[in-house]
Amino acid sequence: MSKSPEQEEHPRKAFGWAARDASGILSPFNFSRRENGIDDVAIKILYCGVCHSDLHLAKNDWGYTMYPVVPGHEIVGVVTEVGSNVTNLKVGEHVGVGAMVGSCKTCQSCQQDLENYCPKMIFTYNSINYDGTKTYGGYSDMVVVNKDFVLRWPDNLPPDSGAPLLCAGITVYSPMKYYGMTEPGKHLGVVGLGGLGHIAVKLGKAFGLKVTVISTSPHKEAEATERLGADSFIVSRDPVKVKAALGTMDYIIDTVSAVHPLAPLLGLLKPHGKLITLGLPDKPLELPIFPLVLGRKLVGGSDIGGIKETQEMLEFCAKHNIAADIELIQMDYINTAMERLAKADVQYRFVIDVANSLSQYVMS
Repeated sequence: MSKSPEQEEHPRKAFGWAARDASGILSPFNFSRRENGIDDVAIKILYCGVCHSDLHLAKNDWGYTMYPVVPGHEIVGVVTEVGSNVTNLKVGEHVGVGAMVGSCKTCQSCQQDLENYCPKMIFTYNSINYDGTKTYGGYSDMVVVNKDFVLRWPDNLPPDSGAPLLCAGITVYSPMKYYGMTEPGKHLGVVGLGGLGHIAVKLGKAFGLKVTVISTSPHKEAEATERLGADSFIVSRDPVKVKAALGTMDYIIDTVSAVHPLAPLLGLLKPHGKLITLGLPDKPLELPIFPLVLGRKLVGGSDIGGIKETQEMLEFCAKHNIAADIELIQMDYINTAMERLAKADVQYRFVIDVANSLSQYVMS
């Protein structure tokens, strides 16, 4: 029986779970990783968070999935091997790998430590390496990554509940820093109390902001205010509460990935307020111009963060005891987890116990 291309590309055997078609169903998958080069770090994967983009890509919702696909870009693991040019990491250290594993390193974005905006950026999975081979993600036993895209893991940051910070955390932290949402006493609205939203609440409070959660789900109020520490809660379908909050917020972070109206959110902003969208709806949103012009308001976006800023975020979260609220799962639960994720049935992030899950499988 001949080997698949994935097994022949590189000599280093690897094992994970992959989706092979648009059904999105994941199952055991033998493939390969490259050998550890002089600039590389080999990592045994311990935990991997389950991001909503994993679900989209497994099902080809965005139309560019390259099957088979091994998802996962919220990776925490242990260094097992380092190349001769790697001086800042040692075997046995805990490290993280986020949503990217390569960039050109020469463009303006790369020179400004914004590799996430490099036009040649390589995603951790479902991307093409510079050698023409495909990248595979963290739903697997190990990974080999260029040293410049490996993050040092703070000693006091839990590796399981900290894993989602590598995508959800930096996706929130980066726009908060860039758009100036760090001034104590200012008022931040957080739309959607999911994987990104609950971390936005925690980061907002750590920056000293007044935080209001805006949600369509009334049952989330106690969770938002009593456990996560939000100062107030607005049901977006309650016209009385929405009217009372008009013009009260300095910033809003919108984490919702479904199609939804922006006009009510713009109404909540003060003059000169900023609405930053982080969700990725599958259809365009309608943007009313009058509220922007009459209030000199801003609508912006943001996409993860560079390596330097991601390291900064990890250190900040470690200092302030910020991690994700997670449900730890085994690898063979992933298809059920994906079904639940599609229904927003998780508080607030699934994380796969990769090392313990995959130890029961023997590679063929």
